Formats: sequence, C-alpha cells, structure tokens
Amino acid sequence: MIPFVRDFDFAYGRCDQVAPLIRRVVADNPGPFTFTGTGTYIIGRDEPGAGVAVIDPGPLDESHLAALLEAVRGQTVSHILVTHTHRDHAPLARPFAEAVGAPILAARPPQRTVHASGSLDEDEDEAFQPDVVLTGGERLEGDGWTLRALATPGHASNHMAFVLEDQNALFCGDHVMGWSTTVVAPPDGDMADYMASLDAVIARRFDTLWPTHGAPITEPAPFLQAYRAHRLDREAQVLAQVQAGHARIADMVPILYAAVDPRLWPAASLSVWAHLIALEKAGRVRAAPAPTMDADWTSA
Repeated sequence: MIPFVRDFDFAYGRCDQVAPLIRRVVADNPGPFTFTGTGTYIIGRDEPGAGVAVIDPGPLDESHLAALLEAVRGQTVSHILVTHTHRDHAPLARPFAEAVGAPILAARPPQRTVHASGSLDEDEDEAFQPDVVLTGGERLEGDGWTLRALATPGHASNHMAFVLEDQNALFCGDHVMGWSTTVVAPPDGDMADYMASLDAVIARRFDTLWPTHGAPITEPAPFLQAYRAHRLDREAQVLAQVQAGHARIADMVPILYAAVDPRLWPAASLSVWAHLIALEKAGRVRAAPAPTMDADWTSA
C-alpha cells in the first residue's frame, strides 16, 4: 500500500513558511485532479530585499496572483520556474512575470497541441512560452540558495523537477504526489518515460519531496518504492485483463478501478492506455488497428 499523506495545514492565499528557505501559497482551485489546489513555492529567505525563486505560479486566478505578489513584496524575484505546461501550473506565470520583472524558465512546450483529457486540469496551457528553455542539469543560483533542473518526463513530455541542493529536496511537480498516484495521459504522457524518471528520482535519495499538490513527502524512500510497486502491479493487472479477453479499455476500467470515484475513470482510462502502449512497445500485447484509446487489444 502506498503511504499517502493527505492531511496538511493550509489556507487559500496564506503564505506559510513550510521549511527553511521554502514558503508555500495554495491557490483556490481544488478538484479531483488538483486535490486541495496548486501549491506555489517561494524559494529563499523571507526577508526584505532577499532574492527568491517561484515555482509553479499556478492557474490564471486574480486572487492567487494578488497573494503571490503580497508574499514577495519587498523582495526580488530572480527566477520563475514551471514544472510543466498543464493549466493548473503554468498560466499565471506570464502575468506574474510581468508584475515582478523576472524571466520564466521551463522545458520546451510540446511541439503540437496535446489535449490529454478533454476537459481536465491536465490539459495544456497552449499560450505558454518560457523565456529560457531548460533541458535538465542547469544550475540556478540565487540569494543563498541553489536549484538544479532535473528532467522527469512521463506525466508530461516536458516535465521538469527542481532540486533544492541546500536541503537535498525535490520540487517534483506532478511526477510524484503525496495524496494520489500520478496521471500519465497519452499522447503526451508516456509510461515508459515515467517509470525511467521515477527510477532516476529513487536513485537520488532525496530527503524530502515537495509536490505541487498537497503535503510534502518526508520519507521518500518507502513512499517511492510503494509508488513504483503500484505501477508494476497495475501493469500486471492490465495485462491480465487483456489475457482474460477484455479487449477494450472501456471494459477494463470499471473492473480495475471499481473502488475508485467514477469521476476519476476518464483519467484512469488514460493511465490504462499508457500501460497498454508500453506493453505494446515491449511486444507483450497487440493493438488493432493501432494503439489508440478505442483499439482492440490482444496478447502478443
């Protein structure tokens, strides 16, 4: 069982000091895919004149913008970092950047418009463009803090996490979430990439993970091992469904996710699709006529 962490102290618009060098402001955009809302992180000392970085400004929301501007009042924002271009993370970056005069840094957006799920918060912010394109490995230094970009594709092809080297902590965006498993939604999301990124994070042995949604993960090692085991178990369950003759994703999801809120079934369908694409690439299943959401799947 994954040791989920679902309780934490917050209030919308309130700026909380959650660790040395880390403050958090939570946007009022709760939902089945955002949990309590988007947590925007401010990295740096909470002192007048200090230089800070801001991670994931969040959705286009005037009250959240006002709360962020109040939180950094009297300070200098040197970097605005975006983990990926989904609309619960990226849209406020440009208005915030214009207000504080700082550059936006992120991985390059997908080359084509990708609607992962039709009407969910996982959809792209199609207008997003960074001022500086990150590829992973970049060292970003500020006023008493050092961040390093860590490419973690999978949830999104352009997903970028950020290591706070001063505390051996990772701002992991949606790559790992303490309250739920992560949606991997084709065509932009890729399960094979996701698992490789998860292994890379496990290998780094971070002391704390700070997801964009929800509470921090303060014991990453057992949590990540359980997270990984869950994915492998789900892959085995999907393969067993195919072997049992359930050829279509629409037939598999009610069985695999019977205990899950049906509101999450559209996202669950995307994760099943992602597993099937990975199994097809590994030569374990076949899709007819092609590996689409509506394909018929059979054992290879």
